[in-house]
This record gives sequence, structure tokens and C-alpha cells, in this order.
Amino acid sequence: MRRNRGSAVESSSDLSDTCAVEDVPVAALRDGISPRFTGEQLDHVRALAEAETELPPILVHRPTMLVIDGMHRLRAAQLLGAATIRVRFFDGTDDAAFVLAVKANIAHGLPLSRAEREAAAARILRNHPEWSNRAVAVVTGLAASTVGALRRRQADPGRDQNFRRGRDGRVRPLSTAEGRRTAGEIIARHPDASLREVARAAGISTGTVRDVRARLGRGEDPVPMAQPRVRIPAADGNNGGHDRVDGRRTTFRRRRDPTREPAEILRSLRTDPSLRMTAQGRSLLRWLDARLMGQDRWEPVLDGLPAHCAYPVAELARSCAREWLRFADRLEALTDTAAD
Repeated sequence: MRRNRGSAVESSSDLSDTCAVEDVPVAALRDGISPRFTGEQLDHVRALAEAETELPPILVHRPTMLVIDGMHRLRAAQLLGAATIRVRFFDGTDDAAFVLAVKANIAHGLPLSRAEREAAAARILRNHPEWSNRAVAVVTGLAASTVGALRRRQADPGRDQNFRRGRDGRVRPLSTAEGRRTAGEIIARHPDASLREVARAAGISTGTVRDVRARLGRGEDPVPMAQPRVRIPAADGNNGGHDRVDGRRTTFRRRRDPTREPAEILRSLRTDPSLRMTAQGRSLLRWLDARLMGQDRWEPVLDGLPAHCAYPVAELARSCAREWLRFADRLEALTDTAAD
């Protein structure tokens, strides 16, 4: 059997294709590595015990025999008096096992409460302060801005990191200043080096290296000085996300505010001339309005929802939430690339 050592960013679904299923004595397993504040729900255990289809194997941390994902299935097996249960093993660290437990409970099964997800995110940030906000957000099902707020609340000056490890595993600096200086020194010593070679050696993007080379060609410092920005509002009071810097018009990124209500954000977008004055912009506003999800919209749905439909609808909602997160990540990635 191939043993998967695993990393903290893997999910239980990643392991399903690489780890063989084993029949393990129920008595050999221990209560799980759970992000839940409360124990298992008896109604759900009974429903699983009565299921006529074979349940998926549970995920177990081999070094400790703690259940990572599948405590309700284990309780159902105990309720039925089963001697063994189907298991896939994970051989990684305790921290990696906890991350897997969180990801598994976000992806399927009974949903974690927001408080449980925030507590899990706080623990992951303590164990992995180098992880980016988006990487933690993907694991916990929270918005990256929420993870950022949690990071700021528990910030420890003695543990400040000058880099972040992203969802793709790559390490990126929080500031490119040092990388720019390194690139400037490399370009001075090796003026014929390619952008890619300098970028790899300095740990910055090729676009940043191109800017450093241009600055050096003009006799400027490779690290740009902070420029004061003067807001030039448009006629309707909305500047469309632009400032004036030394007479030049430049795009800036708006500061994210996780406390803003969706309806407030949509109202702000409706005042943007670039949206309300174009057919494509108006189509986007209608598209967003149809998908706006506030408590006033979903609360009435709960009243008429049959109990047996709750889990499928919750699964669909969670799937939609993941797609929205991917959409948000893509938007921010495009904005960050353009700004760089």
C-alpha cells in the first residue's frame, strides 16, 4: 500500500485516489480531530445507520488513530455493532491532520458554524502564520478578508512574517522592496541577464524586474518612493477608483471592508458611471442583484423547506459558496496582476 505522507494543504478528496481502503477494528479508533465545538448529532448518526447504501470510508490519522473525517459514520458503525469499518489512513503531522479535518467538514457532511470556522482559522494562523489569507480561507470556507481580520486581531509582533505561502505552495514576499534592491544589484553586475533569470534570483515577478531595469535606466532608485495621492472626484462624486499622482491618472485598489453589507456594496456599484452608463455594466448589475444573498432573502426559504431536503440544499449552497470564492479569487488575482 502506498502511504501518503500528506501536506497541510491537501484535502481528504486528494487522498481518496492514493490511499488504499483497509478494514480496521472499530475498537482501535479514537474520537476525532474535530473543529466542532459540540459532539456528534444523534439524529444524523441514526440516519446514517439506517442508510441502505454503503457509506464512504472514514479518514484516520495513522500515528494517533484519531478520526480526521467520519465521526458520524464511526458512531453509526458502533450503533449497529459492527466489528470493523472501512478506513483510509493519513500519515502526516497533527497540524496537517487538523487542516484536513476542517477541509473535509467544509466540503461535505454537517456544516460547521461560522464560529467554528473562525476558531479553526485562528488555530491554523497560529500554527501556520506564513500561510496567505486566501490559503486559509479556502480551507475554512471563510472570506479572505475575514481571515485577514482574524490575523490582525491575534497578531504577535514577535512572529511577524515578511512572506506568505499561497494556495499554490509558492512563497511570496509581503514587500518587494528587498527583492527590487537585489534585482538592481544583479542587473548592475549582469546587464545582459534575462528578466526571468533576474526574477528567479531576486524572488520577484518579471514585471517588477522590468520596472527595476527601467528605473535604473533613468537613473532612479529601484525601489519607488511612496507618492502622495490626491483624489480627483468625478462630477457625480465617484472617482471610479482613480487618483492623480503628479498629474498622472493611476488605478488604485480599494481597501476591503468585511463589515460592509452586500446591499450597500451593490448600491455603491450602481452609482459607478462605468457600470450604469453602459449596456454591459447594467447587465452586470442585474446579474449581481439576482444573486445577492442576505438573511432577508434566505430566511423565508427555511420556513417552507422539507426537513429531508435540508442537507442536499445545504450541500448545493456550500458548492455555490465555493464557486463564489473562486470567482472572488480570480477577480482579485486579475486586479493584483494589473496593479503589479
